[in-house]
Amino acid sequence: MTGNKNLTEPLSTNMLNRVHSFFFTLLKRKHRYKYALVSLILLFSLEAKSQETINLPAYTHQYLHFGFIIGIDWANFVIDPKPNFPKFDTLRTIRSAPQTGFALGIVSEIKLTKYLKIRFVPALAFSDRELEYYFQGVDTFTVTKQTQSVFLNFPVDIKLISKRLKNFEAYVIGGGEFARDLFSQKNVNQQLAGVNATVRLLPNDWYYEAGGGLEFYLPYFKFGIELKISQGIKNLLVPDNTIYTESIETLKSKIYLLSFTFEG
Repeated sequence: MTGNKNLTEPLSTNMLNRVHSFFFTLLKRKHRYKYALVSLILLFSLEAKSQETINLPAYTHQYLHFGFIIGIDWANFVIDPKPNFPKFDTLRTIRSAPQTGFALGIVSEIKLTKYLKIRFVPALAFSDRELEYYFQGVDTFTVTKQTQSVFLNFPVDIKLISKRLKNFEAYVIGGGEFARDLFSQKNVNQQLAGVNATVRLLPNDWYYEAGGGLEFYLPYFKFGIELKISQGIKNLLVPDNTIYTESIETLKSKIYLLSFTFEG
């Protein structure tokens, strides 16, 4: 009975798994249309920029703004292998293969000065990451270990804005972020997993981040395009007795996020 208890997933995990699978299936099906959609948004924004009318003239005088964000992320690992890892059986190299994910969030901005704001963007992000282990001996083969994550992200950034030029402005951001992985496999029992053992990760992580973007004032809202890089601080690896974790000293997250913001 104890063994069956360890293998039973809670209802919340099953729900997260279904939501996670839905968003990634949607991304795969719509992959060919993604770039066309981005191009249309860019063309629409540039057209609005070219107009002589000053849109939302009172926007820059307000102290509090809200909106939402839609993002596409590329999640990766920064791997620090152990110095003697080639001694582990026939393992020769370990590499991380970045994967595409999806994020949704709420934007809150507080004006500090004319060109300085604090921004808080709590978000839900669906991310996949892969580790590829290359073995070379009598047989040559590659083993891929996939980690699936559903993050609750809480970034707080300082936003430095350029002078507004008609309906356009640029900015840079920098700050920190706390992330909680709701899909963490930290406590999964791997005693009976054998070759199907997963690479388990800790659920909590801290990031420092930096990026920049462009904003366009449209007649009814402000549209923004942003690219941000987030670098994890913690070693996320949960060690066990498999070659997949014993060969790694530290494993940290690195995430690139291309996002589109809509603020009123």
